[in-house]
Amino acid sequence: MNLKNISKSKLSLAFISIVITFFVWQQGLRDSLNRPSVSFDISQKEQEIAELSIQSIPINLKKFFIKNDPVDQINKLLSEVSFDELTERNKLIRIISSESNDPMIYKAISKDFENKKFKLVIDELGRKLNNNSYKPNSEKFDLFKGDRFLYHLLSQKFDFDDGSLITKSFSSKMFLKILAIRLIPLLTILLGSILALKMLWSTISLKKFGWQEIKSLDLELIDMVLLISGGFVVLGEVVSPLFSISLVELFSKNISNELSQSLKIFFGYLFMAIPPLGIVYYQIKSLNGEFTFKKDYLQFNFLPIKYAIIQGIKGWLTIVPFVLLISLIMNSLIDNQNGSNPLLEIVLNNNSYLSFFLLFITTTILAPLFEEIIFRGILLPTLSRDFGVILGIIVSAFIFALAHLSLGEMPPLFVLGIGLGITRVASGSLFSSIIMHSLWNGLTFLNLFLLRT
Repeated sequence: MNLKNISKSKLSLAFISIVITFFVWQQGLRDSLNRPSVSFDISQKEQEIAELSIQSIPINLKKFFIKNDPVDQINKLLSEVSFDELTERNKLIRIISSESNDPMIYKAISKDFENKKFKLVIDELGRKLNNNSYKPNSEKFDLFKGDRFLYHLLSQKFDFDDGSLITKSFSSKMFLKILAIRLIPLLTILLGSILALKMLWSTISLKKFGWQEIKSLDLELIDMVLLISGGFVVLGEVVSPLFSISLVELFSKNISNELSQSLKIFFGYLFMAIPPLGIVYYQIKSLNGEFTFKKDYLQFNFLPIKYAIIQGIKGWLTIVPFVLLISLIMNSLIDNQNGSNPLLEIVLNNNSYLSFFLLFITTTILAPLFEEIIFRGILLPTLSRDFGVILGIIVSAFIFALAHLSLGEMPPLFVLGIGLGITRVASGSLFSSIIMHSLWNGLTFLNLFLLRT
């Protein structure tokens, strides 16, 4: 990079952008440590579904799907967390599923609940504790029919029939869910491992990797700094949310909190993408004197479309085992990892279909398209041109992982970024890495959707 040919204003903007990016990303990574891990909620939800599916699981398959009593497993999970840190629902589940007989517990805990429905249950538990033969009218608990697992727990505690709600048909649906939750990842890992071994054998046999030609734009590294630090971080992550959040709050006064959250995420992502994509547009136009959509500046290489899609699917399947392996290693080394993407928790606990649709569009279309244009469409080719393909893939993957501002998720995201980079280079198609990214996000979204009870 020849600094003499770069204007002082460009250098100043780049320097200011880097400084702001350092403080924003440093604060974002530190904040991620205070966010709870969604893996706890996922484990609990899976056990809830297992409990609700028990009556429909064939006897010869029960040992494969139900190794330990799901309610005991949930109680064990909840007991590993400080009671004060639990949600009100989880506090109630822990109390119902525990064997404690201290009446003072209910008197002390009743003060911890703001939800009137939960306070009602605490009062009923107190009465039952003082008189073991006490049996309340089951209609008192009709308020909980919207939460089938909690209603099921109450039916066991107070000995009333929940068959009108936990029907054979509903239980069968829960069994199909637990079947999909357990089998889809296993099949994906199996197919991915076979493809990874095949690719490794092919590489060893040929003694080279089949890189396709990467055409980079005639941009300098300082242009990358302005794009990532200036466009993606300063304008996209710092300035844009001020407009998107204000816009949603202006028009979402009379809608549910779930829909409001989803709209903030959807429009937040749209507004965040505008500045860096605007910079890409300006950079291409300044290089070519014009910008026309007919020209494939970033090597999308849609055609032949069948080839591009197949390469994306192969890339996705191949990287799944490696990302999951890194996640397992991280979980074994670090207990109670924090820093999960807050979007995962929102999807997991969302009950609005319109909200789901907005989140689905955001995670499987907007995010892959925008992030691949920036990281594999612009950054990777430029770095590969200046430092070589391997270093280009590694550095772009590291910046990709860092940009998600989650310290706990950085290692698996880094591996995913390497997989996306390899797919981009091996296929010669940015569209293939977009398909791969979309499938990865889509599988995560599907898993969270299935975990809803």
